[in-house]
Amino acid sequence: MADERIQTEQEINELLRVRRTKLAELQENGKDPFQIMKYDVTNHSIDILNDYDSFEGKKVSIAGRIMTKRVMGKASFINIRDLGGDIQIYVKRDDVGEEAYAEFKKYDMGDIVGIEGEVFKTRTGEISVKAEKVVLLTKSLQILPEKFHGLKDTDTRYRQRYIDLIVNPEVRDTFIKRSQIIREIRNYLDSKGFMEVETPVLVTNAGGAAARPFNTHHNALDEDLHLRISLELYLKRLIVGGLERVYEIGRVFRNEGLSVRHNPEFTLLELYQAYTDYHGMMDLAEDLFRTVAQRVLGTTTITYDGVEIDLSKPFERLTMVDAIKKYANVDFDQIPDEASAKALAKEHNIEFEDRHKRGDIINLFFEEYVEEHLVQPTFIMDHPVDISPLASRKPDNPEYTERFELFITKREMANAFSELNDPMDQRKRFEAQEALRAAGDEEANQLDEDFITALEYGMPPTGGIGIGIDRLVMLLTDSAAIRDVLLFPTMKSLDK
Repeated sequence: MADERIQTEQEINELLRVRRTKLAELQENGKDPFQIMKYDVTNHSIDILNDYDSFEGKKVSIAGRIMTKRVMGKASFINIRDLGGDIQIYVKRDDVGEEAYAEFKKYDMGDIVGIEGEVFKTRTGEISVKAEKVVLLTKSLQILPEKFHGLKDTDTRYRQRYIDLIVNPEVRDTFIKRSQIIREIRNYLDSKGFMEVETPVLVTNAGGAAARPFNTHHNALDEDLHLRISLELYLKRLIVGGLERVYEIGRVFRNEGLSVRHNPEFTLLELYQAYTDYHGMMDLAEDLFRTVAQRVLGTTTITYDGVEIDLSKPFERLTMVDAIKKYANVDFDQIPDEASAKALAKEHNIEFEDRHKRGDIINLFFEEYVEEHLVQPTFIMDHPVDISPLASRKPDNPEYTERFELFITKREMANAFSELNDPMDQRKRFEAQEALRAAGDEEANQLDEDFITALEYGMPPTGGIGIGIDRLVMLLTDSAAIRDVLLFPTMKSLDK
């Protein structure tokens, strides 16, 4: 096996050397492809393949990467890949000229070429372009992975996404859909009168979520700063300022572990709307998910991991307490205090910490017994106030808040509140979070005096929601891991 590997490495090195030799010869003959600065492309492969009747017999100019090549004496076939996909090119010596054909035969898989020619169908019925001119636009000095082992190793795919995009069309399709999803989200919100804004990435107080921030230092100010973990607190300042409907789609950063669902930096949509509540946010979220799926995929019935998800039906709505009652047969309405809740957790072998309150225990039961059942779209409502420091209390039951999370395929897809606008209550909750931080909870919120000052000027009743863009893309592209929908996911350095 070792000898076989060495032989293969020797073969690869020889092929790499040959490619560089070919480039040197081109350069010596005044035909350096890297000196070509522009090529006029009139069409992409997808245009021709989808509308052959309009293109038959017409001249086109296309460009792409050579993915396959069959040389057959005086005529050859290549397949080139561009943004739209693959298309066959028929190259005949008598059509392009003897000298040009001799040069063409030296081209390698991976080279980028420009083709001018006529659209036709071969005798087997394959839509093709009959080349009249072939131009080498870029010489590839590396070998495409499938030449030897294929690109199956996920670590290599994520580290060298450019190769992944070259050789795996389905990966390219995923990221094209990602772009379309984000565009349709913007179109939807803009049509509803929302204004897109930008808020700081470097902040003095990383609040708005339960997460540990990344820390840095600003030399000119001689001040420690953090990368934001949320968009919330600045966007709500804008609601105070009179911008009644605002949203931001931006990167946030959380100093946490890596998993199929988590990456330390990810894309978050947060929006806030004055004069509505969490019921309004539920209606918006349901319509947004349904609309984006229809516009991008052409359907509201999708398949994820072999399971059909129907976004057209009304999403189920359950309180957190009722969900636990449904799936764990435990009624927290009958558990009046923290001591009783902790005793119940011990009975069910649910681990908790001394700092945890009754609301935390409820959440632990929810995570243990309920989440795995939430496959179809479900709003989980009315979270305990202990785990919801920025949400308004329910007027008729102040131990709970007007908050919901949207779950699909057992994953949290959105988190929303009737936003807390009482500055005195907000201060008390921040102080409770500070106490948790002092007790060792690095993910607890910090007191933000300026935000409380903003609330003291008056924030109207407001509904707000945060939606993880990456998880939405995972859902709509049937992707198993968050790294599959991030072009460049966080990876451990190879030097470590």
